[in-house]
Amino acid sequence: MKNAKEIVLTPEGLQKLQDELDNLKLIKRKEISEQLKVARSFGDLSENSEYDEAKNAQAMNEARILELEMTIKNARVMEASEMTNEKVHMGSKVRVYNSLMQEEENYTIVGSAEVDPLELKVSDESPIGKALSGARVGDVVEVTTPAGKVFTLEILEINI
Repeated sequence: MKNAKEIVLTPEGLQKLQDELDNLKLIKRKEISEQLKVARSFGDLSENSEYDEAKNAQAMNEARILELEMTIKNARVMEASEMTNEKVHMGSKVRVYNSLMQEEENYTIVGSAEVDPLELKVSDESPIGKALSGARVGDVVEVTTPAGKVFTLEILEINI
């Protein structure tokens, strides 16, 4: 079997995945087990929609558990020595001026397993993440979106 791709995570990202895994194993599994018991008590399983729903929930829960276990198994947590305010890297919190929006924004550069667009946590592999990676305060980088729109980001501040 081919080696799985190494997934680089921030310590915070690894903890978030571990917490989700614990919740699915310790709490969600029990809830689904109870739903299955109740649904079985309704009798004939061939026409029992509650039973079908509980079985589907169980399958999705187990699939997510396997996905999280593989992600955690293949994860490499960034070391503190890798993190610096000198230039943008994974784990950096970057304050930028966005020429397209004509406003300041705060991005956090994360691995693909930690992406959260609502919190402006962008992947190091995304157009914004790629453009910012390696840049320093004062640099202006160009971003090209998948739709072909081009704009610039001026790096105002880098934190870890």
